[in-house]
Amino acid sequence: MDVVEFITRIIDKVSAENLVAAGLLFATAFGCALIAYLRTAERYSFAEFFEFALPHEVMTHPSARADLLFYITRKAIMPFLLIPAGVTFVVAVGYATNRVLGTIFGIDQPVFGEPGPVTVVLFTLTMLLAYDLSYYLYHTAQHRYPFLWELHKVHHSAEVMVGITKDRVHPLDELMNRAWDGVIPGICFGIWSLVALNPVELTVFGINVYIMRNILMMDFVRHTHFKISFGRLNAIILCPHWHQLHHSTAPQHYDKNFGLLFSFWDRLFGTLHVPHPNEDFTFGLVDRDVADYQSLSGLYILPLKKMGRRIARQVRRLRGIPAQPRSGA
Repeated sequence: MDVVEFITRIIDKVSAENLVAAGLLFATAFGCALIAYLRTAERYSFAEFFEFALPHEVMTHPSARADLLFYITRKAIMPFLLIPAGVTFVVAVGYATNRVLGTIFGIDQPVFGEPGPVTVVLFTLTMLLAYDLSYYLYHTAQHRYPFLWELHKVHHSAEVMVGITKDRVHPLDELMNRAWDGVIPGICFGIWSLVALNPVELTVFGINVYIMRNILMMDFVRHTHFKISFGRLNAIILCPHWHQLHHSTAPQHYDKNFGLLFSFWDRLFGTLHVPHPNEDFTFGLVDRDVADYQSLSGLYILPLKKMGRRIARQVRRLRGIPAQPRSGA
């Protein structure tokens, strides 16, 4: 296979939807960088904007290098783990919900048949709410339960935010998240399957609404240093600056702003913390071994070792065996 044929095959794999989504992502990131720069710079120049958007001390930081290596290796293994799993969990729970409720209420065919425009809109909105609530609850559990926190530390170990920090998530952590995501969205989907036949999500310019959600919540931008706020929309949508506070090492910011797209979950459950405009944060962990998370082995293997130690201590505790003295973190 020559170079031209290889490139042609790659191009053939790129769909128009992916190109539009990538274009929107780049435009969003560039626009946010420009807005943040214009708000803070005293005089403007292309060189200063470039340095602001991609500061040398951030891009050359060991944490940024770890993000890049982790991103590349993670992209290579994730398709084998998560794409089948994410669909399977939701479908399985949805089918079970459909059968149980259908039997209880005597429904063997969708009540309204083929979905109309209103049904599609309502289905899309309720599924977005279901996924967002599911994320909020799992994210809260990641911070409350030590076993889950050992995996979630991978994400919080980033000491600088470079956009792709959003994917600094341990594969086992994401697999467990996808499994949990099958519960609430799966039940929601199962209920809807009793109402309408084959309900499908809205598309915007041909792009699936969930991809649009990812762009709207600015997952890439909120894992940068750009202090972007949505003004009055902050009452509904969690802006990047509020999420950046979630990564702060300051004690007053611990366990705050767990939301994904919507901010009202945090307000409802008392976990919302509104930062001061232009407030700066220090990112990372306060653990003694935080530097160990800035390598591939630290990001992939260290969490599993720590989880194993916790399991071993719990087993010894249940068996009444005295705890062994700790030799390290």
